Amino acid sequence: MSLLNDPKLEALLDRLHAQSTAQNEALVTYFTSRGREQMDWREFDRFMVDKLVALDRDKAELCYALCRGLRAKRIVEAGTSYGVSTLYLAAAVRDNVRADGGRGVVIGTEYEPAKARTARAHFAESGLAEWIELREGDLQETLKGVAAPIDFMLVDIWTPMSRPALERVLRALRPGALVVADNTNAFRKDYGDYFALVNDPKSGMRTLTLPYEGGLELSVKL
Repeated sequence: MSLLNDPKLEALLDRLHAQSTAQNEALVTYFTSRGREQMDWREFDRFMVDKLVALDRDKAELCYALCRGLRAKRIVEAGTSYGVSTLYLAAAVRDNVRADGGRGVVIGTEYEPAKARTARAHFAESGLAEWIELREGDLQETLKGVAAPIDFMLVDIWTPMSRPALERVLRALRPGALVVADNTNAFRKDYGDYFALVNDPKSGMRTLTLPYEGGLELSVKL
């Protein structure tokens, strides 16, 4: 038996992961040929418009397993993009609601309208659209006032936005809630503000870096 036990969903995810992997070479070439100081951010936005940059499959499967273990029914995702990781989170919410009853939702965020449209198409194709609320726009606005309790949060977004995203959800995290952030070793310096927050005793968080490729930060709200 596969982890998700959903052949239709897994076929879609196979296709999307393959599409994301096929873009990796272009991404590496782009970043290695340009220094951060010389980056033309308007050109960067144009280059990234069709890039999935999907969460690695092993990390996404971990998120699904963690959410099932938490019996998570209210999840926030900062950085939906084309919705690959969102599908894993929504599958966990669906399966938890089916097992335990009640209601559930994944609150996703996406700044780019074109990516949001494609993500919604993927949600519809997967049959998981009813479990996902995708909020478009600046997450500093769209995540304001997120209602408690939040059981799980995935932070998979450009590093300057990682701390603002968590700050807007922090008070809504229930005791025992988990927060996962991607690539915290690969971009450790860029995650400086985020690390300052999760290591601040006032945040009520405890954190450790898991040894996945690029690093995966797992923080718990006490």
